[in-house]
Amino acid sequence: MTGAVALARAVATLKGAGIESAATDARILLADALGVDRARLMLLTQDPLTNEAARKFESSIDARAQFQPVSQIIGYREFYGRRFTVTPDVLDPRPDTELLIDVALQEPFGSVLDLGTGTGCILLTLLAQSQAAGLATDISDAALSVARRNAEALDLESRAQFLKSDWFAAVSPQRFDAIVSNPPYISSEAMERLAPDVREWEPHLALTPGGDGLGPYVVLTQKAPQYLAPDGRLIVEIGYDQGPQVAKMFRDAGFSDVAIAQDISGHDRVVSGKLKQKLT
Repeated sequence: MTGAVALARAVATLKGAGIESAATDARILLADALGVDRARLMLLTQDPLTNEAARKFESSIDARAQFQPVSQIIGYREFYGRRFTVTPDVLDPRPDTELLIDVALQEPFGSVLDLGTGTGCILLTLLAQSQAAGLATDISDAALSVARRNAEALDLESRAQFLKSDWFAAVSPQRFDAIVSNPPYISSEAMERLAPDVREWEPHLALTPGGDGLGPYVVLTQKAPQYLAPDGRLIVEIGYDQGPQVAKMFRDAGFSDVAIAQDISGHDRVVSGKLKQKLT
């Protein structure tokens, strides 16, 4: 069977399972099964598949038909031009989160604290784009293991530290130029409406804190001033409808220059603020 025939059958299978991105996903999975770059895939579709490639492709399509995310099947996700290992223990890095990187890079920083790091994609990207050093925390041992693997793969382990911590709880007293976080922010009600790719396959701990989804921002805005250097910044990702509430939390906590950045779809996505204070 040629790659073209296998691809056509796979697209039909995924469409039948209700996968909206059937064609794109099938091409990604076929390229992975063949071990080739996606850009070269169409040059090889007329060639017969080896037994090994056919088996791997069939297994991947079966998994995707069960709504397992493509990144978990192939084991990685591209984020800000770099490849990050992804497992079911961590949140799949989203393109929208790249906006947080853009906002953080608008001003220089020498030290970064990333709370709830998951794959480590935020901290490690910021370190790769600068000469800074950073600390990443997560409450999940499995997530921290993934983050460490990504640090090693990107040759950043000398500038990145990892710590098991429930937000700031285990972070020793110190001051950072920037504190960043993509916390769980989906409300309990909204969780029920999530696509099965997310709801059934990604760690709920990284998706929702329960309730209205705003709880983590209370902790972040109230505690961050104790860990920020003068003029240090707090930068967080938010849900599309949480901008005004989170921005108010920033202001109430004493942050200035509070701004809401919008993603490519025009939705509120990142809130940032600067701590105007003198160390005592």
